[in-house]
Amino acid sequence: MSDRPRRSLAVIGNVNVDIIIGPAAPWPMPGTEVLVDHGEIRVGGAAGNVGLTWNALDIHYQMAANTGHDHFGRWLRDTFSDHARRWPIAQTATTFSVGVTHPDGERTFFTIPGHMPLLTAQQVRNMIDIDTLQGGIALFVGSYLTDALTAEYASLFTWLKTHQVEVALDTGWPISGWTAATIATTRSWLAHCTHLLLNEVEATALTSTGSVDAALTALSGITPPDCHCVVKCGPAGAVGLYYEERVEIAAPKIVPIDTIGAGDVFDAAYLAEIAEGRPFKDAITAGVNTASRAVATLPRAYRVEG
Repeated sequence: MSDRPRRSLAVIGNVNVDIIIGPAAPWPMPGTEVLVDHGEIRVGGAAGNVGLTWNALDIHYQMAANTGHDHFGRWLRDTFSDHARRWPIAQTATTFSVGVTHPDGERTFFTIPGHMPLLTAQQVRNMIDIDTLQGGIALFVGSYLTDALTAEYASLFTWLKTHQVEVALDTGWPISGWTAATIATTRSWLAHCTHLLLNEVEATALTSTGSVDAALTALSGITPPDCHCVVKCGPAGAVGLYYEERVEIAAPKIVPIDTIGAGDVFDAAYLAEIAEGRPFKDAITAGVNTASRAVATLPRAYRVEG
């Protein structure tokens, strides 16, 4: 651990409601009704999952998000309490996702746009205490769901850089797929990243490669030289590349209950370690182990035992 104080953290992006049901197999025919074993309504969205993890780990952080003006929006704001004091309330429905889980631990989401596309860069600036965040790390998530904000990423990245704030990015999967235009836009963001946190499918699709190592090599050629590139590989763990340091961490053997938000939990645990000044390998290990713990427990637990 470094002798310097813990660096400040912030998460910027999408908070919404997740309605989770399942498992369901095979996919039901139209016009039928299916009984499933499990159902839950919970705080979701990538930023929401990161915030819940940091809450559980007793990490101090800032959070920039918005909600709709309905009872779901009130519930989200109440959940995050002081973190939500400056959140703008969009005059529309709060976004919710219905997630149907499958027996293999995968899931299918149906999401309404709701409030998330309306969050703006100016609103983010109004929510973030930039003096407190100076020298810290800002994590951007849900890039393809926050349309107005994403259109202004460049100005936000520049603003953060002037305050010595590192940018961490987890884009998520683009709704329209990896079109040529989406790839070009996303690559323009990578030039600002100090931490890039993608899953295996996102990384290989973005780089048009066929393996994790090939994707990491390609990403290292797009990102700044000091960027920590990480590819999350689900039950296989994660692989990272930082300069010439290649790190591969296997995931512990678990029985997954619910994998929704696993990558977000990884992001939160990884950055918590980086903020403490711990080595790249230790941060990836913490991300893998914390995410594995979360997806194997119900209700979710985040602290790794032992």
